[in-house]
Amino acid sequence: MDVLYNPFSIARRIKRPIILDGAMGSLLQQHGVPRDKHLWMSLSNITHPDTVIELHKQYIDAGADIITTNTFRTNPSAIRKYSSKENRYNLELQNFVERSVDLARKAAYGTPVLIAGSNPPAEDCYQAESKFTKEEYFRNHEAHIKKLFLNHCHFILNETQSHYDEIETVSSLCMKEKIPFVISIFFDGNFRLLSGETVDAAIQNILKYEPLAIGFNCIRPEIFLEFISTQKLDFNWGVYMNCGSGEYKDDMITTGISPDEYKEIVKQILRYNPSFVGGCCGTTPDHIKKIKEIFDERINY
Repeated sequence: MDVLYNPFSIARRIKRPIILDGAMGSLLQQHGVPRDKHLWMSLSNITHPDTVIELHKQYIDAGADIITTNTFRTNPSAIRKYSSKENRYNLELQNFVERSVDLARKAAYGTPVLIAGSNPPAEDCYQAESKFTKEEYFRNHEAHIKKLFLNHCHFILNETQSHYDEIETVSSLCMKEKIPFVISIFFDGNFRLLSGETVDAAIQNILKYEPLAIGFNCIRPEIFLEFISTQKLDFNWGVYMNCGSGEYKDDMITTGISPDEYKEIVKQILRYNPSFVGGCCGTTPDHIKKIKEIFDERINY
C-alpha cells in the first residue's frame, strides 16, 4: 500500500500534531494478559485477539489518528527463540504478522485511522551491547518490515531504536524498498544512543534516507524535556514518552504518570512544534484522551 501523502506533514495544515496511540503491551498486562519470555505481549494476538481489538478501539475512541500494530515482538529473532522451545503454538512469521495486522485493521474498519506497523529492535530494547552484525540486523528487519507492509500497514514505525548500525540498516532498507517509515529513537540521560553515538549524529544520518518523520520514544519525560529544550528540529518529528513507574523493565509495567500529569507534560512539548504525539510504556487510552482534550480546548476557546 502506497502512502499518497506524508501524514505528519498534514499536522501543519490542521494546526495540531497527529495523535499516535498509547502503549499496547503494558496495557495488555494491566488487563491480566500474561507475557511471554520471548514474544512479550505479541502472543496475545493469538491467545487474546478480542482483547487486542478492544484496546485498539479504545485508543481510536480516545482520539488517536494512528494506531500501532501489536507486533513489537513478532520479528524473526524473537520467533526463533520462541519456536526453539516446546510451545503450544507453531509460529510462522507470515501468518503471525498477518494475524497481528488484521486485528488492527478490524479495529480501525470504517474510520480514517492509519495503521503503523510496529517494528522493534532485533534485540532487547535496553540492551547496551549488541550481539548482532549488520548482516544479522538486515536479515531480521527485512523479513519483518516487508511482511508488515505487504499486509497493508500504511507505514513502518521502527520503535525504540538505540544502536547506530541498526538504525542505519533499517533506514537504508526502507528507502531501498520504497517503504514509508519512521525511525523512533531511544536515548539515555546523556542524549546518546546505547551504542554510544550522539542523538544528533543519528538524526543527521537518518535524514539522508528520507523518513516520513523521526520520533523519540520510551524516554522519561524529564529527560526528553531537557533534550528538546536544546534542539532546533526543522523536520517532521514526534514523541511518545515512557509513563511507567520504576525502572525500565518489561515483566510488569504499571502507570507512574497520571493522564492529567501527562497532559501538562505534552503541553510543554507542544511549544516545540512536534508533528505527532502519543504515549509509550505505562500509558492508557485515558492518556491519549487527555492529549485530544488539549486540541479540543483550543478549538473551543
